[in-house]
Amino acid sequence: MEEVMIFATVILPIVTALMEGVKRSVNLPKNIIPLISLVVGLLIGAAAEPFTELEVILRLWAGGFAGLAATGLFELTFNKRVGSTKDAA
Repeated sequence: MEEVMIFATVILPIVTALMEGVKRSVNLPKNIIPLISLVVGLLIGAAAEPFTELEVILRLWAGGFAGLAATGLFELTFNKRVGSTKDAA
């Protein structure tokens, strides 16, 4: 599992950069951005075969982690959200 997390950390900036490029070039609904980020992460993880000796399923897990982390990291850093999840009665 440690190798998967290390590999996810390595491909995280790549997925983040690709997602930022997609968001700036294509008009997308905000609610599907995490799904697209997951798919991009999976594709990057699968395509990274020449760079690692991990099995394909482990690379897909790492890509999935990187895709979801890329969306969360960007949202946490640049989109300040105010308010609460529950309205005061």
